[in-house]
Amino acid sequence: MYYVSTRGWSGSVTSAEAIKRGLAPDGGLFVPETIVRLDPEEIASFAEMDYRERAVSILRHYLDDYTEEELRECVDGAYGSGRFDDERIAPVVRLSENAYMLELWHGPTSAFKDMALQILPRLMVRANMKTRESRETVILVATSGDTGKAALEGFRDVEGTRIIVFFPEDGVSQVQKMQMVSQEGSNVHVVAVKGNFDDTQNGVKAIFSDEELNREMLENGFRFSSANSINWGRLVPQIVYYFSAYADMLAAREIAEGEKINIAVPTGNFGNILAAWYAREMGLPINRLICASNDNNVLTEFINTGIYNREREFKKTISPSMDILISSNLERLLFELTGRDAAQVRVWMDELKNEGRYAVIGEEKRKLTEMYWGAYSTEEETVETIREVYDDYGYLADPHTAVGIDVYEKYVISTGDITKTVIAATASPFKFNRSVASAVFGEDEIAGRDEFELLDVLSRHCGLTVPAGLAGLSGRPVLHKRVCSREEMKDQVVQILGLK
Repeated sequence: MYYVSTRGWSGSVTSAEAIKRGLAPDGGLFVPETIVRLDPEEIASFAEMDYRERAVSILRHYLDDYTEEELRECVDGAYGSGRFDDERIAPVVRLSENAYMLELWHGPTSAFKDMALQILPRLMVRANMKTRESRETVILVATSGDTGKAALEGFRDVEGTRIIVFFPEDGVSQVQKMQMVSQEGSNVHVVAVKGNFDDTQNGVKAIFSDEELNREMLENGFRFSSANSINWGRLVPQIVYYFSAYADMLAAREIAEGEKINIAVPTGNFGNILAAWYAREMGLPINRLICASNDNNVLTEFINTGIYNREREFKKTISPSMDILISSNLERLLFELTGRDAAQVRVWMDELKNEGRYAVIGEEKRKLTEMYWGAYSTEEETVETIREVYDDYGYLADPHTAVGIDVYEKYVISTGDITKTVIAATASPFKFNRSVASAVFGEDEIAGRDEFELLDVLSRHCGLTVPAGLAGLSGRPVLHKRVCSREEMKDQVVQILGLK
């Protein structure tokens, strides 16, 4: 399997090379030359496997320059040895008659990013070996909260790598910030940016494309790569858990072989729901993909109108990991919607960069709305959903997951479609405990308590165990104190790497 760029770069690379590079030379995203199709019998056979076996079975199709033994080692290292607090890794929990929660937050940092970022460093180390890479890999990450900690944890002390994470100083929760600034590891660096996530993400993109800096890196034995979902090695493991959810439902006889399901995903950067699209194209019986946004509803507008417009007010919400106006992974879907017309993708990306918007019309728009249904949840609706879901079902959902549930309910009301639906639960409720506790108990009950105290409040009142990665977080020493402006991000990289 070879990989090509969404923007038409003339070359093609192996999966190891694509994972090592992160971005294509022309700034595009790597995509497989062909999308694998699985026959119904193979999909049905996953019901007899555990999560790790399913992962190897799917990854081998896209990472075929890795041996099966190498893939097993990567998978076992990522999902074995008690690294997840549920041996099922990504369990499916029935919420109501037709709604099922796919819990993706049982990893070491209590967020769905662990599903990919526990395996990516292992894939990358082997990619460097396969491509005879002698330079030290510098992982650059822009995070709206969860990716940063998951990447730091995944790459901590990984030989031949350094990782630099940038996060918006006031755009993450107390818990998320503390998880990052207290991160241990000889090769990890964390920098707060004065601005929002899009400022942070654009700053990282500018660093990647800075020719002068890249020359300096080369002269000093460094090279950049990415752990964001623009890296194929980050996206492909996410495909696995949608097949796994279907297999678990088959095994539990919640669905019959070949029965179609819907998938609802709260998303900002579009990677998580794009992985579901790949699963659909590979043959997983998916009827509709339900795209759930918060008040930063650029994706909702795009799906409903075909117009992508980032020129709007940026809103800070209680679901900060979705506070994004530039959804980078959408580029991969655009490439496929156009029949792989890289020239058209370049036009749209140039329009987005220079004018802040682009419009998809005609056949591409028809394909988009045929596959996707989009809506958003306001702050008030998100809070109400957290409270109602707990009152009605005894299920505690974090704000991002609540956005997914609320939009799923809007979908059912709007369409009348009662197809069984898997809703991605993307973070532990403990990770965003202030918003969750406020919704469930009321603001008066939590007044004067910080997020770290509220971990214990939620645990006592709801009878749940605080995840190990969050317990005792407030007592950890702050190890990373760097703060910079958007314009100073390059200087921070230079200082950290000792280039000047």
